[in-house]
Amino acid sequence: MANRGPSYGLSREVQEKIEQKYDPELESRLVNWIIVQCGEQIEHPPPGRQHFQTWLMDGTLLCKLINSLHPKGNEPISKISESKMAFKQMEQISQFLKAAEIYGVRTTDIFQTVDLWEGKDMAAVQRTLMALGSLAVTKDDGCYKGDPSWFHRKAQQNRRGFSEEQLRQGQNVIGLQMGSNKGASQSGMTGYGMPRQII
Repeated sequence: MANRGPSYGLSREVQEKIEQKYDPELESRLVNWIIVQCGEQIEHPPPGRQHFQTWLMDGTLLCKLINSLHPKGNEPISKISESKMAFKQMEQISQFLKAAEIYGVRTTDIFQTVDLWEGKDMAAVQRTLMALGSLAVTKDDGCYKGDPSWFHRKAQQNRRGFSEEQLRQGQNVIGLQMGSNKGASQSGMTGYGMPRQII
């Protein structure tokens, strides 16, 4: 972790709220998926936010993960460095984030490099990995490894085509948004301005 002193006041409240969003169950599912997806002898980290952050912090696992979601020879990150230098590790995290965005993860689902490297928002890291896993399951291109029930499938586009005749027929239908009186009539109503008869 970076050399930061303790936070106080509003900063501390904000940090505590961010930390409450972190899900330990999701952490174990993501760890299992990363180990299965990378397909190497990767050591299982001890449970906990700090251990999860340390496990991913150098960016090598993230780069291997995104490469494993592409066919052989078509990997987005060609050189994965195992350097201990901070700027190299942050550069690898940035490469992963760029590759994830190209893969299809929305920019709103992508964490910032400092969220992982300094451990500022590990819940955002979980969100990014969840979005990546969901996208991999949805693409169904044979590169995803692991249990498909670990992630939700994203909604697929379902375009419909209508012939000219069907479109013309639709113009004759009055939609319920236009209003309906459901068979009501004005029988028994008195004219405007006339007093009601109360018996």
